[in-house]
Amino acid sequence: MPTKASRARRWLKEGIAKVVHNDLGIFQIQLIHGKKVVPNKGYQSQPIVVGVDPGKLYTGIGVQSARFTLWLAHLQLPFKTVRERMEQRRMMRRSRRGRRINRKVVFSKRAHRQKRFSNRRQSKIPPSIRANRELELRVLGELSSVYPIAAVVYEVIKAKGDKGFSPVMVGQKWQLENLKDDFDNVFEVEGWKTGRLLKSALN
Repeated sequence: MPTKASRARRWLKEGIAKVVHNDLGIFQIQLIHGKKVVPNKGYQSQPIVVGVDPGKLYTGIGVQSARFTLWLAHLQLPFKTVRERMEQRRMMRRSRRGRRINRKVVFSKRAHRQKRFSNRRQSKIPPSIRANRELELRVLGELSSVYPIAAVVYEVIKAKGDKGFSPVMVGQKWQLENLKDDFDNVFEVEGWKTGRLLKSALN
């Protein structure tokens, strides 16, 4: 659990704890002999909640306890990069298929391959949006190894009319299912509620 820097240095000097590395760059120590630190009290932990504000290009993640904000991150999502690479792959594939076909031959004798399955009507998530959500999952998985996460609060966008107009709305149901598989307590909060709380905090 979060502790003072002076106490962490003392534990490291006395050999009670060791440094544990993670991919997020959070300074983390692990107790080796817990009974020497807190005798006859066992292990205690605070309830830690993670809030996720998903977006198209950026996602905000915050780790909060009852008294302190423990960690904040502003993720730069790979939406544009994945979309550009998918467009380049489609262009290269079309050029290869165009070079392979001999247009001087009758159409029935050309090197056309029949379709193996119908891939026109599927409920797949676009690769760019899937990459965004998977990055959030990787960060949350790494945070769960650092903090004892009790709950995850995920901001949900709801709008009237066409439900597929926003890239953020497209993959949020799929993301919520993944979060419920990984974490015990997952709560949905509508975006207008978080916006109202932000305005009240700024005022």
